[in-house]
Amino acid sequence: MIDHGLTDRTGRRVTLRPVDDANWRAVADIAPLDAQRAHAPALAARYLLLTLREDTWHSLAVYGDDAVTGHVMWARDEDGSYWLGGMLVDGPEQGRGVGRAAVRTLAAWLAEQEGCEVLRLSYDPVNTAAGHLYTSLGFRPTGEEEDGEVVVELAASAAR
Repeated sequence: MIDHGLTDRTGRRVTLRPVDDANWRAVADIAPLDAQRAHAPALAARYLLLTLREDTWHSLAVYGDDAVTGHVMWARDEDGSYWLGGMLVDGPEQGRGVGRAAVRTLAAWLAEQEGCEVLRLSYDPVNTAAGHLYTSLGFRPTGEEEDGEVVVELAASAAR
């Protein structure tokens, strides 16, 4: 379990846990709001399949206390940077600070990994809510694009 002591706005402790036999179904069923479907998959199951079929990404379940509230994944790039990706917060859980606490928790944990100097992620430029979240957490645009998405980064020292 990855726990940096953060809570959402309702006071639930937000932790990241491996996807396992006990929680994979709940993680697979995570769904964004209908209005977000233009820039997010219909279900987190797509991300789980990606992590099962490729060796690049690693899925984690996002918990609010003992309830699965979302999904996030991470990877290490060939250049040594660490990437955050595949974040989905279940529609009914949105607006409670779960996503913010999940990103901060994962970023702090990744920043502690050997050789981590920079954290990166990308998001659809149409997804202004994601852009505001990542900017508020200190991520800055790199000027690069990844599959039409804006790439942002944060120094590992700022995430610790």
